[in-house]
Amino acid sequence: MARRRRGLPVNGVLLLDKPKGLSSNHALQRARRLLQAQKAGHTGTLDPMATGLLPLCFGEATKFSAHLLEADKAYRTRVELGMVTDTGDAEGEVIERREVPRLSEADIEGVLARFRGEIEQVPPMHSALKHQGRKLYELAREGRTIERAARRVTVYDARLLALEVDALELEVRVSKGTYIRTLAEDIGRALGCGAHISALRRLKTGPFAASDGMLTLEALEALPDQAAREAALLPLDVLVAHLPRLEVDAAAAQRLTHGQPARVTHGLAAGETPRLYRDGAFLGLGTVTTPQEVAPKRLLSSAVA
Repeated sequence: MARRRRGLPVNGVLLLDKPKGLSSNHALQRARRLLQAQKAGHTGTLDPMATGLLPLCFGEATKFSAHLLEADKAYRTRVELGMVTDTGDAEGEVIERREVPRLSEADIEGVLARFRGEIEQVPPMHSALKHQGRKLYELAREGRTIERAARRVTVYDARLLALEVDALELEVRVSKGTYIRTLAEDIGRALGCGAHISALRRLKTGPFAASDGMLTLEALEALPDQAAREAALLPLDVLVAHLPRLEVDAAAAQRLTHGQPARVTHGLAAGETPRLYRDGAFLGLGTVTTPQEVAPKRLLSSAVA
């Protein structure tokens, strides 16, 4: 006999303003408890010291969370010059101190220009990447260092916001898989004084921005009741809004929700993944198989029901 899942069938996306000092998973579990949700997942982690935009998926939205894992991101970060830590951030131990030269905005701009575009980046040991089934940060805590291959990432923009004697504020826009800690370390190395980050705030991920109405855990808790908390969630299809939209008729919807391909006039190329709707209601995703046919790919359980 299948175990009954505890909680309510809550569906939607929460744009959480993650607080400093909390892991992404702990933030997710706190939000899940507040929403009394049966099922929840996040869309890529933020370090405990980082704050800002963390989209959380509840219920049926978890089926589409992978679409954000590939997303570009934007951050604001504070880079401390003259000190290198073993983690690349302020939570690590200082392993090297260097004198910070007098730097002008032109000096900083000259170095930032070298890091814009496609670059090679070696992932940090203090990361969730895995080696032989174990996370690198677990091995790092044991004092082990594993050889890591450089990966190609893209820094779309790196902009100086403020320059102090021994620190600078940057806003960066990057591709998936880019480590801001490593970028700051590499910039510090290029400046000749070393660096680590002391603050990191995510401003954007994929189609979502901090200005879109993030909620803190405290604000979510302060909402008067369950209905108000669920009303704060974005609809499921915001995660796949970049995909083409396709309305289907009742006959096609019935076939698709029974796992069968359906005859649909669409004008899309074979292999494309459209969002499927029936009378404006989101059904899930399909796959274009022929110029006149679409097959089901990932449908909502409610649509199938």
